[in-house]
Amino acid sequence: MIETIILICFGLLLLLLLLLVVDVIATPNRNKKHILSVTSLDRGTSSERALILKLIKNGVPSKAIFHDLMLKREDNELSQIDLVIATKQGIIVLEVKDYKGWIYGSGNNNYWTQVLSYGKKKHRFYNPIKQNKNHIKYLKTKLKQFDNIPFYSIIVFYGDCSLKEIDYVPKGTYVAKPKRIIELLNQIQNNNFPAPYTDKKEIVDLFKEAVILGGDEEAQNRHINNINNNLGKHRVYD
Repeated sequence: MIETIILICFGLLLLLLLLLVVDVIATPNRNKKHILSVTSLDRGTSSERALILKLIKNGVPSKAIFHDLMLKREDNELSQIDLVIATKQGIIVLEVKDYKGWIYGSGNNNYWTQVLSYGKKKHRFYNPIKQNKNHIKYLKTKLKQFDNIPFYSIIVFYGDCSLKEIDYVPKGTYVAKPKRIIELLNQIQNNNFPAPYTDKKEIVDLFKEAVILGGDEEAQNRHINNINNNLGKHRVYD
């Protein structure tokens, strides 16, 4: 009797190990499939693709996620958006950053500070709250119905960085590390009424067109050149 129980336990253990091995082998292909349901593997950054994977694994439908969008602005320049999520509560626009060190910033300032080597090195970078605010501003010019649709801004910091002092963050704007993203999405969902959409297909078509333009090599080069030129003039556009 004892020997039978031991054999059964041993068999169950082997089965469990086999299932574990199969899952480990299948996971990369499963992750790849999830990402490909939204974007290609060569678009954007690895952090952006990691965020897409995180969203899908936590129940966000792939058809609601739009990656690497490019918009034509009224001044005939281009604006690039990392991620957009279309939700019942409104449009969530995400800016993905990848930094090391300590991050200090205020929603009111034009520039934030990255501190490295325990304060020995400091670098400035354009305020991502204002950067994403501009993205939303350009996006809202595209459709009349956006006048009545809530927009939410999320800045996600990937990399080995710590958000030290981030203050004066506007309402409807969030700055966070990736581990808090699902919490923030749930917060937006639970604390806001459904958005008064009038034509969802019109919005989806706009986002799909922006994704196609984002993958256009000529548009990409033009956008990069524009950023470099504006940086040389001490101006920042994106």
